Amino acid sequence: MDNIVLIGMPGAGKSTIGVILAKVLGMNFIDSDLLIQEQEGMLLKDIIKKEGQQGYIDIENQVNRDISVKGTVIATGGSVVYCPEAMEHFRATSKVVYIKLSYDTISKRLGNIRQRGVVLRHDQTLLDLYKERIPLYEKYAHITVDAEGLGIEETMERISMKVKDDLP
Repeated sequence: MDNIVLIGMPGAGKSTIGVILAKVLGMNFIDSDLLIQEQEGMLLKDIIKKEGQQGYIDIENQVNRDISVKGTVIATGGSVVYCPEAMEHFRATSKVVYIKLSYDTISKRLGNIRQRGVVLRHDQTLLDLYKERIPLYEKYAHITVDAEGLGIEETMERISMKVKDDLP
């Protein structure tokens, strides 16, 4: 296993859990949203405003597809599942872990989702987005971790155990 890629809804804790998981497993850590911001020289919400949703997804696909690392935990943006090339790249080079949470938990955790740079159509509610993305997360994940009712540490431990169990 070269890498661990964390996928899931905004607010699922991918970045926070990823940092701790990397420390515990002695791996490096990358937040692909930060790579996108670095490449484009602006915040995610500003990229979405400037490039539009499809433009943003094209950039997200390119940045994630081009990640070439070993021994790294990669926290992705929630919309990475709209990027087939990036997801096939991750499935080939990494264990893809879906951090699963209920809609209620996600909606409680998220404040102003447009401020976070979430790819959301004007007519789309958070519930619409949730329903649209869940099948994609399930499709691309090698491992699903149900984090409902778990804290950051417990979720990280569960991922760590599942990933270790999955090693050849």
